[in-house]
Amino acid sequence: MSAKIDISYRTTLIDVAMGRKPADIVIRNGQWVSVQSAEIIPNTDIAVVDGHIAYVGEDVTHCIGKDTQIINADGRFLVPGLLDGHMHIESGMLTVTEFVRAVAPLGSTGLFVDPHEIANIFGLEGVKLMLDEALRQPIHVWVQMPSCVPSAPGLETTGAEIGPDEVTEAMTWEGIIGLGEMMNFPGVFNSDEKMLAEMTATHMAGKVIGGHYASEDLGLPFHGYVAGGAEDDHEGTNLEDAVARVRQGMKAMLRFGSAWFDVERQVKAITEKGLDPRHFILCTDDSHAETLTTEGHMDRVLRHAIVQGLEPITAIQMMTLNTAEHFGLARKLGMIAPGRWADIVLVKDLREFHADIVIVKGEVIVEGGEWKIDLPEVNYPDWATNSVNLQKPLKADDFVLLSEDEDSNEILANVIGVIENQAPTKHLHMSVTSHNGELQINNNQDIAKVALVERHKGTGGVTVGLVSGFGFTENCAFASTVAHDCHHMIVVGTDEADMAKATNHLAHSGGGQVAVKGGKVIGQVDLQIAGLMSNKRAEVVAQETATVLDGFRACGCMLNNPNMQLSLLALVVIPELRISDLGLVDVNKFEIISVLE
Repeated sequence: MSAKIDISYRTTLIDVAMGRKPADIVIRNGQWVSVQSAEIIPNTDIAVVDGHIAYVGEDVTHCIGKDTQIINADGRFLVPGLLDGHMHIESGMLTVTEFVRAVAPLGSTGLFVDPHEIANIFGLEGVKLMLDEALRQPIHVWVQMPSCVPSAPGLETTGAEIGPDEVTEAMTWEGIIGLGEMMNFPGVFNSDEKMLAEMTATHMAGKVIGGHYASEDLGLPFHGYVAGGAEDDHEGTNLEDAVARVRQGMKAMLRFGSAWFDVERQVKAITEKGLDPRHFILCTDDSHAETLTTEGHMDRVLRHAIVQGLEPITAIQMMTLNTAEHFGLARKLGMIAPGRWADIVLVKDLREFHADIVIVKGEVIVEGGEWKIDLPEVNYPDWATNSVNLQKPLKADDFVLLSEDEDSNEILANVIGVIENQAPTKHLHMSVTSHNGELQINNNQDIAKVALVERHKGTGGVTVGLVSGFGFTENCAFASTVAHDCHHMIVVGTDEADMAKATNHLAHSGGGQVAVKGGKVIGQVDLQIAGLMSNKRAEVVAQETATVLDGFRACGCMLNNPNMQLSLLALVVIPELRISDLGLVDVNKFEIISVLE
């Protein structure tokens, strides 16, 4: 005899829709943004019971009882809660709870989080720490199991490693929605057994594989990568990238974060070439705390996408229904329709989107920007707040670059070139002065030193290279324990003594970012949880981070979000040139090269 099937959930929805039972909440007189039919329907009412939508139509009177809460939309738009289809909580320098506190009032009701930053430090234990906190949130926070820890084996050393066994285990956990971005794209198109085992374990669990193809080569390597099973990709930067991904059956994720402005060029695949927008997803990837507090989150992305030529209904589809369908969640959310979670945002204007009321799971959680519920209090274990381990204090001599030439000469060097507002870098070949056997920093050439300081195992390792593009005009240094994806300590500067000062200061404070000029600390943000996150409110973290950004400007750097550009100089899976604890990495060739040519 088969087990009895519980029909109470559907019975309740039907009874409310038919008027046999009263709704918990009704919303009256709104303009229904129906992303499933691409319509905006006026004079719409919604009935909600047990956190779910039971009825959407012209008149909800039959659903109202004496205890029903009535919300008058007064002609405002009724929008499905906004979803960020790919992002990293740690990039906001906030905990999961504080990130939610910052973005839910803006209309973001669902996040798809890849915690590979903390995974590179603490491994599976770090992922579980983030997942446990995610499951306690009032909005939807799904976690993608990190896939590449380290991101490029053999080219860097991380604090922990993750492989097929860990991925297989995580796929059984509540709240794990799929596999995080598969950054080791050469491993995939070269049929690396470990990478394919992780992807296969995800497919066998019926979950989604996130992509990360950061190469400009759309030839055979790209086709091999797609054949490996990645189902989306956010690393495209131009029109051709977006078109190629969609044609090959992937979802093109167009990102607009704090420092990655990739929507403008790629959205032309829709606005100019006429591709079907239902295969595109809008996301942020990385949003800084300052961006969240001053500009916004997915609401910011929405406004930007509309400016780039998308109709509001299309842009909203690309951050609601498209995202939900991609992750197999359209039966639960992504649209305003019966049976879905009642995740509804009331706004006056779709083009200038600013949330008035945010309802999640049938509960008003924010109104007029003010929280109506309490968020969870989270305590973090000691191992999570003691992650900066240097073997000994560093000195200026630790940042010397030797040329092996005692004479004063001009020597050709491999230099990392920063590209503003993009994740890729340039591989520059620049002439650098050697004096008494040491390479010299030259502000007039816009050449600074960059170093990767090992901080997980306390090995004492320091790797030094050269970088161009920060535009420093003063003697200064900036250090950060946010250094994607290895998250050792990275430091850039034009003065070796300041570089040592910045490094030692962060080791003492427990992590974060610091600006040093002339031997004095002029800016600092403390990130004591894994050296990546603060448990403070987003606005406080933004204020602290602003002091670091002010420090960059005081030293002549005018880049947008230069601290995020700094944090990516160690990301050895995005072309063209990066630095790791093992040396200077030519990402196009996936090999270690010398600073000197």
